Amino acid sequence: MEIRQKLRVLADAAKYDASCASSGSKRARVQGGIGNTDGMGICHSYTPDGRCVSLLKLLLTNYCIYDCSYCVNRISSDTQRARFTPEEVALLTIEFYKRNYIEGLFLSSGIIQSPDYTMEQLVRVAKLLRIDHGFGGYIHLKAVPGASEELTREAGSWADRLSANVELARDSDLAQLAPAKTHREIEISMSQIANGILEAKDKTTRDGKRPRFAPAGQSTQFIVGATDAPDATLLEKSANLYQQYNLRRAYYSAFSPIPHADPSLPLMKIPLVREHRLYQADWLMRFYGFTADELTTPEDRNLALDKDPKLAWALRNREFYPVDVNKAGKAALLRVPGFGVRNVQRILKIRRYKALNLADLAKLKISVRKSQYFILTADHNPAVHAIDSPKLPVKLVPRTEQLGLFDAAESARSGEL
Repeated sequence: MEIRQKLRVLADAAKYDASCASSGSKRARVQGGIGNTDGMGICHSYTPDGRCVSLLKLLLTNYCIYDCSYCVNRISSDTQRARFTPEEVALLTIEFYKRNYIEGLFLSSGIIQSPDYTMEQLVRVAKLLRIDHGFGGYIHLKAVPGASEELTREAGSWADRLSANVELARDSDLAQLAPAKTHREIEISMSQIANGILEAKDKTTRDGKRPRFAPAGQSTQFIVGATDAPDATLLEKSANLYQQYNLRRAYYSAFSPIPHADPSLPLMKIPLVREHRLYQADWLMRFYGFTADELTTPEDRNLALDKDPKLAWALRNREFYPVDVNKAGKAALLRVPGFGVRNVQRILKIRRYKALNLADLAKLKISVRKSQYFILTADHNPAVHAIDSPKLPVKLVPRTEQLGLFDAAESARSGEL
């Protein structure tokens, strides 16, 4: 098979893995080498289905000895197969980089022969790029659960980020749909990566430099909707992984039906808005001080699709409001719908010099339309009296409707937008 055809097959096969962001790593090019990774991340492009892709995203091969029911590359699938050599992947990465198509590589693989053999092949690609080609760009490798600790450590010394995908949040679901995998094995890999990162931070070489080990950290991915696991279960598992293994972040990928799938799998595509709500909830846990059990209720273990998780929490906990913008602490301000982390920081800084009113918040680009019902400001804010109104959810949750392209264009010309 020609390399162009391999690229078509294996780039398409890699589209199901969403955990490929590049932020968090800095790497300067070696003398005579090419490429570098800086703290600003890299250029992004977008796939037809709206996913952000910033790297050359490939599978080393879509052959796989496992038979995971939800995976199009499982051993029992009749999908077209292909396999790159490590040298071919290294060459493609360099040639794409020279043409300014990409600035890094995301490389995963089906399991061939054994986890150790697969991990050896992935590590070989990274070593070829770093040593033979002097490549200083971003490299993200998939950590293969079940591979030896020695290989995982070697991968971390060459790659900027490693990721071991949990995929399904419940042990029972993994046992049913992916019997060759276990959470214990996956989390052993995560633990090895986390320990390697901590050890690298604590060590210093003779020349005063710290050894490099996955400087952009580790990540994981969940498949959303392949089973009946509710959002609460996904968020609880994510929270535990963040705490135990210091993950940089978790990714959520809405399940898409695949040909000749297991009868127990959904026949319809999971709404992308559910994936979006999980990302919002994940952000609230990481940066806003929310816990997983706050974001859903015992009665409804799934996130609301018609409103963002912070607004949903606010409507369920109206006794927490109103929050005084000029007196409340940071934790309380972060729970106001429409207030982001950076804007809360600005509020805390500005209010030392002046009392903030609604106009000041609008100047900070805060969504006053949403936040006005939950705050007290220095001026009169009549909207706050609606905090206990049963009609408040109607005011805050807009009706979903299709935008008219030509109507919007006419409005823009007339100055209405």
